[in-house]
Amino acid sequence: MREGRRFGLSAEHKADIWRRWKLGESLKEIGRAFDKDHGSIQFMLSKHGGIAPAVRERSQRTLTLVEREEISRGIASGSSIREIAKGLERPASTVSREVVRNGGRSVYRASDADQRAWRSALRPKTCRLARHRKLRLIVASKLIRDWSPEQISGWLKRRYPNNGSMRVSHETIYRSLFIQARGVLKKELVQHLRSKRQIRRSVHAKAAGQSRGQIVDAISISERPAEINDRAIPGHWEGDLLSGSGNSHIATLVERHSRFTILVKVPSKDTATVVAALSRQVRKLPASLRRSLTWDRGLEMAKHKSFTVATKVDVYFCDPQSPWQRGTNENTDGLLRQYFPRKTDLSGYSQADLNKVALRLNQRPRKTLDFDTPASKLQASVASTH
Repeated sequence: MREGRRFGLSAEHKADIWRRWKLGESLKEIGRAFDKDHGSIQFMLSKHGGIAPAVRERSQRTLTLVEREEISRGIASGSSIREIAKGLERPASTVSREVVRNGGRSVYRASDADQRAWRSALRPKTCRLARHRKLRLIVASKLIRDWSPEQISGWLKRRYPNNGSMRVSHETIYRSLFIQARGVLKKELVQHLRSKRQIRRSVHAKAAGQSRGQIVDAISISERPAEINDRAIPGHWEGDLLSGSGNSHIATLVERHSRFTILVKVPSKDTATVVAALSRQVRKLPASLRRSLTWDRGLEMAKHKSFTVATKVDVYFCDPQSPWQRGTNENTDGLLRQYFPRKTDLSGYSQADLNKVALRLNQRPRKTLDFDTPASKLQASVASTH
């Protein structure tokens, strides 16, 4: 984009940019489509927080440009206000106010009056968080604790079931964070969102996959008993390695029934090291919570037989390049990126540090649990089995 050149996009082009953004195209892809620098595209999108503004529509009760032109022609021909109003089938008071509002008969111009009316109609509705201080403070306090907007919205419904004024949609919270012109929630609270993005990104944005190696004598996920698939019984886990910079890793275990998360420090990705660390952690669990483990195709679990001997926990493996078969763990790894961003050196975290993060995650309400927390869900499940 040449220096000094104006953005110069028509309403149709802007609508197409929002459409492409919603479909998941990157800033560079959109910029190439319009022969613009991607920074210019980002500037346009960021003004609205990455959320497409609502299309403005004229009220059917207001005067149209055609009607204003009729008023202008009537004034030029010397017609009275009542005569003009009769021709438009409008009250005389409506036409009279229109003319007076725009300078009187001597200076009235249809196009100027129409543009002035369009500008004055910009009366953005104050959002719920701006009107309710108590609700705003509660939302901010939960964001500081790393709760997602959806978790906050769901928790409020449970906490205040009979108080409609203490409800707010997750979309309103996102808009209040991303659209800073609202001036409702502080911009710094965006840093507590899992993605830490400054603008809304489409759910259709592209994500690269990974390839995995082969595991000798791996038991396929298709051979798992039905009780694992239906999540009815606690004690079935999904696991993976969360990677950081400098070849550093953290082992993650997520219980399928409650979504309870355990983080395990591993000095290296070597299979003997990983299996030993996991075995020590799993042996600390009650027998009722040691039933099975489903892992991806990572070679860190090549010694899965040793793990089963040490823990009496059967290990099942996903199909090649099918991490979605461990959806619970994949989702949890995404949540953990809020605490361990990509390219973070994970070797500096102690087991005590990991336990604190796991505790924080386990005390956050989850939509899939009807906004109960993994900790309370697991506790209730264990109590019911005794």
